[in-house]
Amino acid sequence: METIINSQLPEFNVQAYHNGSFKTVTNKDVSGKWSVFFFYPADFTFVCPTELGDMADNYPKFQKLGVEVYAVSTDSHFVHKAWADASETIRKIQYPMLADTTFSLSRAFGVMIEEEGRAYRGTFVINPEGKIKIAEIHDNGIGRNAEELLRLVEAAKFVAEHPSEVCPAKWKAGDATLKPSIDLVGKI
Repeated sequence: METIINSQLPEFNVQAYHNGSFKTVTNKDVSGKWSVFFFYPADFTFVCPTELGDMADNYPKFQKLGVEVYAVSTDSHFVHKAWADASETIRKIQYPMLADTTFSLSRAFGVMIEEEGRAYRGTFVINPEGKIKIAEIHDNGIGRNAEELLRLVEAAKFVAEHPSEVCPAKWKAGDATLKPSIDLVGKI
């Protein structure tokens, strides 16, 4: 199994539901900024609205960091709209909901469940150069935490801006970092 870390975001062109309208989103829209691709199995389900609602509640924090969030499922953009119309939780979403109806994104990110036609819960952080810096895949019964993802994004951005430093376990913005060197070996 090959790692997806540091691989390039694939070319893509998909429909999306965003803020009450339909639009096309491509890899060019992602270029030049930090982004999160947040794959989930399906609209009108159980764990998914709790995750997407949690992400909606934390979305302003991601935006403040200059990070765009893209929710992705194999449902169509029409189904995304119907879900927003039917659910108060989904209605509050301000980030784009991508429709991966051809499964190309789910396959490219390694989250596609072929026999079910849907994706695993996958979270991917992409840097402005289009490289995947964080990849996390969950089985579908396990929900994610947007605040933990926010911490990981802050760490990825910090390391990108300070290449001679690394973030230790439980690091939060403002905490001390480490500067790897021979002087640290065996002293942590």
